[in-house]
Amino acid sequence: MSLIQYFKGNGPSGFGYGSTAEEVTAGLALAGTTVLVTGCNSGLGLEAMRVLVLRGARVLGTARTLEKARAACLSVGGQAVPFACELSDPQSVRACVEAVKRGGHRFDALICNAGVMALPKRELAFGVELQLFTNHVGHFMLVTGLLDRLAEDGRVVMLSSDAHKMAPRAGILFDDLAAATGYTPWGHYGQSKLANLLFAKELARRFSGTRKTANAVHPGVIMSNLWRHMPGIANFAMGLAGPLVLKTVAQGAATEVYVAVHPAVAATTGAYFADCNLARPRADADDAALARRLWEVTEEIVAGLPPA
Repeated sequence: MSLIQYFKGNGPSGFGYGSTAEEVTAGLALAGTTVLVTGCNSGLGLEAMRVLVLRGARVLGTARTLEKARAACLSVGGQAVPFACELSDPQSVRACVEAVKRGGHRFDALICNAGVMALPKRELAFGVELQLFTNHVGHFMLVTGLLDRLAEDGRVVMLSSDAHKMAPRAGILFDDLAAATGYTPWGHYGQSKLANLLFAKELARRFSGTRKTANAVHPGVIMSNLWRHMPGIANFAMGLAGPLVLKTVAQGAATEVYVAVHPAVAATTGAYFADCNLARPRADADDAALARRLWEVTEEIVAGLPPA
């Protein structure tokens, strides 16, 4: 048990900081349910897929390569179907969308779990800072490309982070999406996570009048391979402190799985969750005009990408 778990109790949902994905799905029979999970080959995505399959769901699991997705799907047994989806490569995202459709798959939930974090040096994808492109634009293309396959009461879950609070004070730097000035690993990671949150908010608005929902979640701080870009001393420190202050992968996967399949949140939309309970994001995450502008700018970015 971590120190934080010791001092934190459960929230109104009955779950909390220390709850695991298995615990939040205990008693749920998910046979006949299909969930698409991005980043299924490691960390939170692999644990989410494992638990969903354990409860009887079919999982469409995506990873950067088909080989990685196939290995992950084989490791969990059950009904797990692999797909390649490199979120920083528009052709790969489009191919994934077409493959899902060609397979006749429809789904009840889509968990946008994959991402990159705190890249030490500025990198670009099609003129956009790589974290913003991978974490936001890639998922935007995937989700909007598959909306016609989402069930009438389907759910979209965006993995955001409390790191969205480290985004620039201006929110999304629309005038410098390439991060040409003042790149910082955490500031631009925070911008990408704010974008995930704003995307969920705008998608929820567009779902208005339907039973479809879109929400964003903070998984907690977990020792996973997202830390691979951290300097050696940071990884060393995390290795020492991790057992005391970090969530396990099983705990980290709980919130995204809870929001994706638990009956208690079936009608909740446009919200932000942490520790399997409603949480408060930073103020501009609730700015409808900002969310709408981000959607429109992202559409322009996607329209300007090279054709398949």
